[in-house]
Amino acid sequence: MATANPTHTRSHSLLLLQKLLNLRDGASPLTLLLDNLEQRATPVVSEIITRAKLSKTKVIFLSFATITKPRGVDVMVKATGKDPNAIRKEILSHYPPTDTTPAAARDRSISPPTNNAPIPKGAVVIIDSLNTLCSAIPQSLAGFLSGLLTPAASIVAVYHLDAPLLLARTHSEYEPQPLTLLCHLATAILRLSSLPQEVARQRARDKALVEPEWGLDEGREGVLIGLASKAATAAEAEERRGVVVAMELRRRSGRTVTETFVLVRPESAAGGGGTGRLLLRSDHPVFAKPGAAEEQEEEGPESTFDMGLTEKQRKDREGIVLPYFDAQTEVGGGDGGRILYEMGREDDFDEEEDEI
Repeated sequence: MATANPTHTRSHSLLLLQKLLNLRDGASPLTLLLDNLEQRATPVVSEIITRAKLSKTKVIFLSFATITKPRGVDVMVKATGKDPNAIRKEILSHYPPTDTTPAAARDRSISPPTNNAPIPKGAVVIIDSLNTLCSAIPQSLAGFLSGLLTPAASIVAVYHLDAPLLLARTHSEYEPQPLTLLCHLATAILRLSSLPQEVARQRARDKALVEPEWGLDEGREGVLIGLASKAATAAEAEERRGVVVAMELRRRSGRTVTETFVLVRPESAAGGGGTGRLLLRSDHPVFAKPGAAEEQEEEGPESTFDMGLTEKQRKDREGIVLPYFDAQTEVGGGDGGRILYEMGREDDFDEEEDEI
């Protein structure tokens, strides 16, 4: 079985994540972003919004914890204190009309835009926090999310892993937890972690030291303090803008693609700048293995050590005739595998052993 080309595999993985972030061809109807206090999903959400505007996709932001309207969002729906059915109806009312929607085709009251604005090709619903819905409607969470999905609309939802989840007393202990249900429904899961913290863990592993912990994992009382110090160099400043993204993409064929990437947002991203830079985690200078990019000078069997032979020693090694080669010349005659052995002067011949 032929092995896949590593360069082709890396390119294919990057294309899959770019297709997922670009919301192209229905790559993932439901994308779940798992973040924590140490690394929020804001950079990835901003990247999705930036790419959605470039692809002329309408962005509908469902707010449970966000106060101000994020930059690049077309419609912001405030859901605090509202009934889930009312929220769903309000979101569906903002969906752009499509040719495949019979109701939109029959509704002649929808007039074309008069300001020559481009008609959105589709829509994406971004939910800033699923924790509120998981606490309020754990039993009907799947129905609420499926009611928002259409062939032209997808969902990108954020779930805070370290936020306490208060379930109602009516929730049975035999029912699956909301996070388990979300991971089952999602067609793509992006687990986010801080790039500076991953770099610190990698450096500790390289020195065979105990990996450091931050936030709630420290098990300390008091204020949670992560890596919030100011960057001294340009490389450290770039690390502050980086996010480690562990992707789990479930293809239509049922195959799951898993890969870890690094997303570095541009410095002007806070003001609505361009798209960020994507690369594999193994291609990052900190995580790259030393000497992994160097190719071997000669082709041959791989070994765990370098023999360091000269040209003359290599030719002499090739000219050596290994023992028992004569037994292989008569394979066609049915004598293959016969061992030829010539006794030496110091050998003690034992007839009984030879008979056995």
